[in-house]
Amino acid sequence: MQAVAPSNRLFALAFVVGALAAHAQSRPVMVEDVLKDVRFLKGISVNEFMDTMGFFSASTGRSCNYCHVEEAGGNWALYASDHPNKTKARAMIAMVNGINKQYFGGRRVLTCYSCHRGGERPLVTPSLTELYSTPAIAEPDKLVTGGPESPTVDQVLDKYIKAVGTPLPGFIANGTQQGYANATKMPVEVFAKAPNQRSFIVHTPEGDSTNTFDGRNGWLAAPATDRPITLTALAGDQLEGARLDAALAFPSQIKQTLKQWRVIFPATIGDQDFTVLQGVMSTTTDGRLPVNLYFDPETGLLTRSVRYADSPIGLSPTQTDYADYRDVAGAKVPFKITVTWLDGRSVTQFTDVQANAAVDAARFARPVAPAVAKP
Repeated sequence: MQAVAPSNRLFALAFVVGALAAHAQSRPVMVEDVLKDVRFLKGISVNEFMDTMGFFSASTGRSCNYCHVEEAGGNWALYASDHPNKTKARAMIAMVNGINKQYFGGRRVLTCYSCHRGGERPLVTPSLTELYSTPAIAEPDKLVTGGPESPTVDQVLDKYIKAVGTPLPGFIANGTQQGYANATKMPVEVFAKAPNQRSFIVHTPEGDSTNTFDGRNGWLAAPATDRPITLTALAGDQLEGARLDAALAFPSQIKQTLKQWRVIFPATIGDQDFTVLQGVMSTTTDGRLPVNLYFDPETGLLTRSVRYADSPIGLSPTQTDYADYRDVAGAKVPFKITVTWLDGRSVTQFTDVQANAAVDAARFARPVAPAVAKP
């Protein structure tokens, strides 16, 4: 969820940046340390909290101002203001938690999306159109058992590695990014170094938005117009997501990136069938959340990846589509990357990729928090 703020309101965020900057550098910032009047969702990081807000938005099909006062745009403190729909949302959280506890032993079987399905009010009458239409294939959010015997995991991955070509030790990419609600294309820089370091920088009018992974730790820095705190460390599923994105920039490492590999049944996207592999991050011990990878059976190239992040109310999927593969120093590199999540979408188009470029290690250090604009 993003709020576009006029500059004369940004001074209200200065206390957040000043008081929590040092805290954000060392470990994830908890939401109750930043935002006021958080009741049901304490004990999670700011990043997890923002994912949770996206889950609410996707479930109900409504934007932030449905549960928050209009004046909150640009002043995070006002998101704590009372609103009838926010009060109702809290009651709904308690109801869903109660049902899961009473009838499902506390397992998360019911979520907001179970009933709302993208609508403000749950439907109570069956839709004949949906009943007699071809149902959409659901994205698997659990590891799937069973699948075709051919091709094997090794065959799919070996074909992918061969199709990609010469491994790149590193690269620097330049291009533009456009958000789903923004007609303006913003400059983008990407710095990557094998096997799994990546810094993705979007130069916005309000300040740089930077997502960095140094091979072990990750950080997110963003303008105060986008996030309630401008610099925070990544942890949990968000950190695993950054690790995956960095590793997929260097396909020769893919076999070591995931474990519990398996081939599941093919999927159709548009009118084309794709080979689908599943696995879990090699650093994950419980194997709760799968990573789904879609490969073009003709070219062998990776077309889509889907990963998940957990939240107190449900899973938040992130889908990345790779297209416009071009030859760069003997390697196939996707020049178009589309990332879709519960409350947003971005399309990055590279115009130039410098292969085998020497990338300064400082590019993967903890980024600097964007300065708060003066009123």
